[in-house]
Amino acid sequence: MGEIILVRHGQANSAATDEESYDRLSDLGHQQAKWLGDYLRDREGRFDKIISGSLRRHKETAAGLGYQDPHIDARLNEMDYFNLGQALMDVHGVPFPGPDEFASHVPQVMEAWHKAEIMGVESFASFEDRVTSVLQEAASPGVRVLCVTSGGVIGMIIRHLLNLDPTRMAHVLLPIMNSSLHRVRVIPQGPILASFNAVPHLDRDDRLHAQTHY
Repeated sequence: MGEIILVRHGQANSAATDEESYDRLSDLGHQQAKWLGDYLRDREGRFDKIISGSLRRHKETAAGLGYQDPHIDARLNEMDYFNLGQALMDVHGVPFPGPDEFASHVPQVMEAWHKAEIMGVESFASFEDRVTSVLQEAASPGVRVLCVTSGGVIGMIIRHLLNLDPTRMAHVLLPIMNSSLHRVRVIPQGPILASFNAVPHLDRDDRLHAQTHY
């Protein structure tokens, strides 16, 4: 049986208002990655391949895990949510949300993007195609792959595995925590979701403050 473990990057610059300034780990994000790296070394077997998106926060997370030279694959990069949010405001007049307003904003973005009412640097279909192509290549019997990526990519993979509509995909995206683990098992019938949003490296009283979403 093969296995793919998807890791969301550690906490980034959550106060940012654009992609460039968002794309770096906070001090806590670096610590989350280090704790996760310790956990993986203690509790997981060897991985046959380590893949990271090309964004700075992905590479910093991979380095924090202890993988200084992962295979870089830009298909694991996040959707451009800042541009999508701007497009939603331009087309439908919906303002970009504050930290406590994403629960209603993300489903609106996913629905409008899926319907091609808005677009950032790529269409919803293009994003889906590139993400699922990584999944299909990584899903090999008997091979264990670790992928360092972003919440939107993880949400899209789960949409593909569970056949979710855009709103339900948005509801999967919202609770994904920084440095969380998501397991996909590869069985003869294809890849299946085995676990979602696990943070065993943060599941202790002195690390509860590190269980972050943004």
